[in-house]
Order: sequence, then structure tokens, then C-alpha cells
Amino acid sequence: MLVAAAVSPCPPLLVPEVAAGAAPELDALRAACLDAVGVLAAARPDRLVVLGPVDEAGRGPYPQGTIGSFRGFGVDLEVPLGAAERAPDRDLPPSLSVGAWLLSRTDWDDAPVEALGVAQSLPRDRCLAMGQEIAAAAPRVALLVMGDGSACRTVKAPGYFDERAEAFDAGVARALGDADIAALAALDEEPAAGLQASGRACWQVLAGAARGAGLSGRLLREEAPYGVGYFVAAWS
Repeated sequence: MLVAAAVSPCPPLLVPEVAAGAAPELDALRAACLDAVGVLAAARPDRLVVLGPVDEAGRGPYPQGTIGSFRGFGVDLEVPLGAAERAPDRDLPPSLSVGAWLLSRTDWDDAPVEALGVAQSLPRDRCLAMGQEIAAAAPRVALLVMGDGSACRTVKAPGYFDERAEAFDAGVARALGDADIAALAALDEEPAAGLQASGRACWQVLAGAARGAGLSGRLLREEAPYGVGYFVAAWS
């Protein structure tokens, strides 16, 4: 059963070493993300699953100890997933590496951890079913859900400007803040893809996992500093 969830954006710029001189611009966002992860520890889960958007090739699952590397972003930095010896053979995709970094900043050692990549194109029904399966896998499950909103808030955004982006992000922020699983489940796949909202599938996995759990939500942070919607929320 799902007992807690934390929602975080997944830009590598959350990691100060990657952001370098721009790191202070995301200080408040970074702090909110760490506060959200603290809610997971307080829930005393017996299993933590980190979810992050990936392409089809990066779905995992990834066991505890898998390494998240930021060398692809010009930084010689590695972080393991959870408190464990290094797991061999492969590294985490970028979104899950950011999740591993957040856990490393909170010295997570409260419960076994694994990570799952969620293909950004995964259909709604499969997302909801995946969430239900995750929640049923242990008596007390917590989720760290990585993913960004629209990438089309300004003309300098990665996806350029789209007039639909602000309203889409506002709806996501309300749903995450209210733990409104019906609203998350109802997110339309086509507009989300057009707006380059990488978190859509992960949020719908969360919606599936939260069915029947009776969780309440808090929106801890919402901003779009680079034309990309970032949301931080905690469900408990």
C-alpha cells in the first residue's frame, strides 16, 4: 500500500556541481525537493521506489546501489541509489540519477530502494496499472516521483512558447497539491507530449499507486525558471 510520495522535477541543474555558477537560482527549489524527500522518511516505508521518465531503453528496474553519473553533463560526480555497495553493469538514466542524488543528500537508509524508468510514451492505462502493482508489492510503499512539466512556457524554453503550457502546468500543480488522483489520471497524453511534459506518465503511475490510499497532498514549490514547469509536492 502506498503510504507516502514525494514529487520532484528532474533537471540535472538541481545538482549544484552541474549548475555551477547558476546553482543559487535553484536554491529554493532544491530545498523544497529535500523537504519532500524528508516526508518519505517520516512515513517509515518498508520499500521505496524511485520513478523517472526515460526512453524505452532505460526502464530497468535498477537495484539498490546502481550508480547515477553526471559525467555526461561535464561533472565527475557519481551517486549510488540508496545506501548500498555499488551494483555492477549499468548506470541510472539522468532522471533517476537526480533522484539518487536527492536521496544521497538526505542520507537515506530507512528502507530498501529500487528505481524504475517510466517510458514517457507509456499509455495512461498501463501507467495506472503499473502504479497499482507497485503499491501492492509491500505493506508500506513510498514513491519518489521525478518529472518535469511543460517545456514551452517561454520563447527561450526548450520547446519554444506554446500558449497551452501555462494552463497545463496550472492544472498539474493543482492536482499534485490536492493529491487529486482523478485529475492526474485524466491528463491527456497528446497535449502532454506536445508540450514536452516529461512527468506525465510518472504522475499517472503515482495516481494508480495512490488509489484507495487516502493520502493528502501539499504543493511545496512551483516555478518555471527556464521556461520549464517544475513542481514539488508531498503526499502523506
